[in-house]
Amino acid sequence: MTGEKADDVVTAAFLVIGDEILSGRTKDKNIGFVADYLTSLGIDLREVRVVPDDRTEIADAVNALRARYTYVFTSGGIGPTHDDITAESIAAAFGVPLNLDPRAVALLETHYAPGQFTPARQRMARIPEGADLIENKVSKAPGFRIGNVHVMAGVPAIMQAMMDAIAPTLATGRIMLSETVAADMPESRIADRLSAIQDAHPETLIGSYPSASEGKFTTQIVIRSRNEAALKAAAADVAEAVADILG
Repeated sequence: MTGEKADDVVTAAFLVIGDEILSGRTKDKNIGFVADYLTSLGIDLREVRVVPDDRTEIADAVNALRARYTYVFTSGGIGPTHDDITAESIAAAFGVPLNLDPRAVALLETHYAPGQFTPARQRMARIPEGADLIENKVSKAPGFRIGNVHVMAGVPAIMQAMMDAIAPTLATGRIMLSETVAADMPESRIADRLSAIQDAHPETLIGSYPSASEGKFTTQIVIRSRNEAALKAAAADVAEAVADILG
């Protein structure tokens, strides 16, 4: 589907690829962005995985996730160096050849000065057979889409530009709405009431998020639902419970 509203919930997984993420050398900045971005479109991010630069682990993760969710998005490992092995790993996952793609070659030959499209840079033009390109307005080296898997760069600015490029092509579901009720108390004081409210409003998801400052505990209670009426009713019950407990 292309930019359509889906009747059912649309789900996604995000696969972060790279030894540098697992070692802590690079701090991931993409997970939070993707979660916010997909939520705003009406796509539920259900799972995030981080895997090393290992062909088998990347391919196995891609195959597991693409069978489980509507979409899979990946970041990392499509650059010019020897350890950028995402493209070949995705090709292996789908059982297709990995070749220099004439479309990608043309983009990069135009981008680089004569003689600068080196063999290393040509690696960024290797695309699995049958894949579509994902536009990269930042540095021109494209990502690609094959099946329900979208393969993007790890550099946040480039990955974000690629998300903007593919957003119009994605099927979306009803957007998840939310309301927050502040409770000036530890979550333990309201836990039983929240459990009862959750049971009474099965179309909602209620989460409590405690914080502490100078020895004082407070709680943010977040109510989420795709049904606005159900959301309002549950939020009203939560607010009433907070008021009751605080006296």
